[in-house]
Amino acid sequence: MPTELKADNLEAISRFSAVPRYRQSDLTAGIVHFGVGNFHRAHQAVYLDELFNLGLDHDWALIGAGMRDTDIAMRAALESQDWLTSVVEQEAAESRVHVTAPMVGFLPVGDGAAIIAQLADPAIRIVSLTITEGGYYIDPATQQFAADHPDSVGDARSPDAPTTVFGLILAGLRRRHDAGIPPFTVMSCDNIPGNGHVTQNAVAGLAELIDPAFASWIRNSVAFPNGMVDRITPATGARERQLIADEFGIADRWPVFCEGFKQWVLEDRFPLGRPALERVGVQFVPDVAPFELMKIRILNGGHATIAYPAGLLDIHFVHEAMEHPLIRAFLEKVEREEIVPIVPPVPDTSLDDYYALIERRFANPKIGDTIQRLCLDGSNRQPKFILPSARDRLAAGQSVTGLALVSALWARYCYGESDSGKPIPANDPNWERLTAQAKRAKDAPGAWLAMTDIFGDLSTNPAYVEAFTHALGTLWQVGTSATLTRYLAGQL
Repeated sequence: MPTELKADNLEAISRFSAVPRYRQSDLTAGIVHFGVGNFHRAHQAVYLDELFNLGLDHDWALIGAGMRDTDIAMRAALESQDWLTSVVEQEAAESRVHVTAPMVGFLPVGDGAAIIAQLADPAIRIVSLTITEGGYYIDPATQQFAADHPDSVGDARSPDAPTTVFGLILAGLRRRHDAGIPPFTVMSCDNIPGNGHVTQNAVAGLAELIDPAFASWIRNSVAFPNGMVDRITPATGARERQLIADEFGIADRWPVFCEGFKQWVLEDRFPLGRPALERVGVQFVPDVAPFELMKIRILNGGHATIAYPAGLLDIHFVHEAMEHPLIRAFLEKVEREEIVPIVPPVPDTSLDDYYALIERRFANPKIGDTIQRLCLDGSNRQPKFILPSARDRLAAGQSVTGLALVSALWARYCYGESDSGKPIPANDPNWERLTAQAKRAKDAPGAWLAMTDIFGDLSTNPAYVEAFTHALGTLWQVGTSATLTRYLAGQL
């Protein structure tokens, strides 16, 4: 029988897993984190665990927070196992597990008053976020804060009873300001270009709807460092729970499975101090932008490139997509010909070597990452990961045949039916709208580009419109495999 993951069982678990070398009772909270999901527990929490294992900075433990219904289940699972998490790192040659314990609590989900009180505690010096790309109320076309979103409007009307993360952060900053307590640093750990700037625009943008003077104070007084985060971390399901029980003898209600590789690059802007994360491999740099752009264009753009052809060909796992000769060749051609050449230089980094690393990571057969996860939320991801590369190439007078095909594959996927006729389940917050447009675009590709909130000026760029129209028409005429074959032969 597997051993239940609990603090009292760590000695028994230590026979087959690494366990913390520190005691949770010796930790005190310095960070409130919104969005305690798999990526956070495989990334930020792991770095803190490694730091605490060195005997350092035990006053920087985590307290979880959340407002969504999905946070309720996570909190219940973690509470039942004393806030412990099993992290399984999977590589082709081996898998290894370690138990992490950097969390000392998780505030009641939806209890805004309790969360605001915690944010106002002077001991809290960093508030971090992993709330997904779609959680920042960003207008997809302009990449600016969407002040007219119903959630933002609601918080503006009731600033003392906020229901969004940004409303809570704003209320916490207001209480600290009124009490003469210096503001905490707000640190996004999400996969968004300029995530610090985006977070600042969300918090200050909401404040401008309530108190413009306070919004100005936020922009001038609160630190929002930019950061680049990276670790492939699939969702947890019955398969993962069974694997950890069978292979490592641990009964964990919500284990985290991830690749061995991880990366975190941060701007060093933390007025109230920070953990010494450089001791465990975090890179602190003056400007994150080059690293971030490299990752978003090459890795995230690469994910989008393989996701939709794989989804249309009924492929389940990412490594299986990489085993498909057409998809792997499609990825390499788009990356090497259209994406990598327009990524600006990155300090001490070879972009060709970085792409080769990405290719190996995608092909990892152990990780169990799914195509469905990569296809998720394209309406938020395409404007961040694919369309900027197309825009840059067009500005330089260069071809966008491959990038336009990536977006055409997304449009074809959103039709809701794979090449074999198998239904594709809803996989985007805007799925109903996307499906309706995809059905119109089958005979009139311009209907897809008419979503100007997503495509912006690309909707009317003659070169892009021509490339996209031809790509989508070909997909409907000959199917995914034949279209990829034509593209690879230079015949699209």
